[in-house]
Amino acid sequence: MTTTRQLRYFVEIAECGSFSAAAERLYIAQSALSRQIKELETQLDTLLFERTARQPRLTAAGQAFLPRARSLLSDLEKAERLAREIGQGMRGSLRLNHSSTVPLSGRLLARLGSYLHDNPGVSMEIAQQSSEGQLEALAEGRLEIGLLRLPVLRQHEGLCVQPLFEEPLLLAVAENHPLAGERSVCLAQLREEAFISIPHRQRGGLSYLSAELCMREGFFPRAARVVSRKTTQLQLIQAGFGVALLPRCMQDIAPAAVRFVALADEDCSSTVALAYRRDAGALVQGFLSHMHNG
Repeated sequence: MTTTRQLRYFVEIAECGSFSAAAERLYIAQSALSRQIKELETQLDTLLFERTARQPRLTAAGQAFLPRARSLLSDLEKAERLAREIGQGMRGSLRLNHSSTVPLSGRLLARLGSYLHDNPGVSMEIAQQSSEGQLEALAEGRLEIGLLRLPVLRQHEGLCVQPLFEEPLLLAVAENHPLAGERSVCLAQLREEAFISIPHRQRGGLSYLSAELCMREGFFPRAARVVSRKTTQLQLIQAGFGVALLPRCMQDIAPAAVRFVALADEDCSSTVALAYRRDAGALVQGFLSHMHNG
């Protein structure tokens, strides 16, 4: 069977115009080069070169074989490069989902942009999904990366949930709300407010954290007549249905009629985390490294 070494040797001789020059470029003995070409011609049962006193010349068979040999070597090089880049996490496709309270804006959008700029061989498929849904999709192998907001209540074997960064929580109210003009408010002042985001007993995330903070002040958030756990809560706040504790990043996507007020209480912050499989390959590991260090 013809080997890639024989193909390379054959192409090198044809391009150099002599066995001696090809042997010098290949850093091998001329006798070894001649032996490989002789074996190739034996396998093909035809001569590829006419040996003359001055220099070898391609036969008609050799002229027909040359462009195909070059093409085979080129395809092999591309295949090797592709396999190497995939194996080293430089090429491939990533499926990334993010929760509604982790909008792709600000620092997250900047880090994603710089990752794609530095890795032109990688493409991404992005969708929005609840934190708990992301963990299920990761566990079932339907997702590579999750961007979610802690806490999460359900644990899945084989998954890692790694904090990425923290950001302060703010009180979001309608522009005509009595607290809209305040520089800061205390959680205790919200005891009688209607909250448009109430925790679900089987889900964690931002609404769960908000309830924990309120209970720290001795009350459970009172539910508004209309509640939502999605980005539609911004529209509900704007319409005056109630208030919510939201991360600072939500300011980037909020309607103009929603006002954000600082919280005076300590430890009113929320953590964004990356979720992934423990057995994730080089592509995912490279993305994680960039997101943490980018």
